[in-house]
Amino acid sequence: MKPPDQMILLLVDDVPDNLQAANAILKDEYKIRIATSGAKALELAGMQPPPNLILLDVMMPEMDGYEVCARLKSNPETRDIPVIFLTGLTEASDETRGFEVGAVDYIHKPFSPAVVKARVRTHLMLRQARQQLAGQLKALNDELEMARQIQLSILPAETPHMDGLDVSARYVPMSSVAGDFYDFIRVDSKHLGILIADVSGHGLSAALIASMLQVALTAQHGRADDPGRVLSGLNQCLCGKFQTHFVTAAYIFVDLEKHTLHYAGAGHPPLIMWSQSAAAAKEICENGLVLGQFPEADYDAVKLQAGPGDCFLLYTDGIPEARNPSEQQFGSERLRAFLGSNSSLAGKALVDKLLDEVWRWSNLGMGESQTDDITLLAIHFT
Repeated sequence: MKPPDQMILLLVDDVPDNLQAANAILKDEYKIRIATSGAKALELAGMQPPPNLILLDVMMPEMDGYEVCARLKSNPETRDIPVIFLTGLTEASDETRGFEVGAVDYIHKPFSPAVVKARVRTHLMLRQARQQLAGQLKALNDELEMARQIQLSILPAETPHMDGLDVSARYVPMSSVAGDFYDFIRVDSKHLGILIADVSGHGLSAALIASMLQVALTAQHGRADDPGRVLSGLNQCLCGKFQTHFVTAAYIFVDLEKHTLHYAGAGHPPLIMWSQSAAAAKEICENGLVLGQFPEADYDAVKLQAGPGDCFLLYTDGIPEARNPSEQQFGSERLRAFLGSNSSLAGKALVDKLLDEVWRWSNLGMGESQTDDITLLAIHFT
């Protein structure tokens, strides 16, 4: 806290005796400004440097203390200055009105020097504490914003453009930073690896682990065509790096020459496939252990044939676990039904409509009060 002699108090009262009494109590510890009217009080409150606290008489002609306080609180430059009312009124309704217009306390007349000093000191300390907390909160928010920008920079700037394949992605974090991650290994114009991952937990710790995945995935470029080996490689990179978290992931390798897709998972929600020829949606589950906890874990892949019009959905559990006001989950069955009803949509239109459906189910606006991060990838064979 600043030394008291650097603190400025503004005393406001239209009665000289009251001003003299308050001034005599406080002048040895604080710098004092004096106003004898509401208009003068507003003028002095706007001076630089502004007062640290205002002691304000309630009953004044022309502009009473309630109006002065209301005007102070409506002005962004003075609204944070604590106001203590000086009054001879003792009715609860009078005090309630004062608190409603923004006062922090009352001191009743005639003044008790000990009470005046104690309450002034208390509210100066409270204001200083609020200012320190506000500064710390701003610094934290600035750091979170920087972390958000860094995290966004490690996500793909755009999805790959390949003849015969349309890939659309949506990434919706529940807070500034998230534990979801996705990325691509583009081998050539006919072969593409796609990873989606979800770090357990939320916030900065999950985001830091998610950022590790980009480096770990880059190291898998030489084995991009083998989803099981890719996941094993990621697991080896992550094991021993953290204790309380784990990572679920799914990886697919698309071969446009052979019209195939190889898929493997690590504790991740199932791949959902819409088959144009069968006119049906089904789950494909080929899961091993989660990443980052079991160094010897092995992962197997399943091979799928893909034809024109077929669509595959990769997603994090923020979609099937989204809850409506009745606490019912969106669920995988509803997800399959949605894909079956909207299979004719192009990639971007499909993912946007699915997210809209999840928001409606959750009774939320876009991103409002999400309970989990959401990442969604739609892969269409065109």
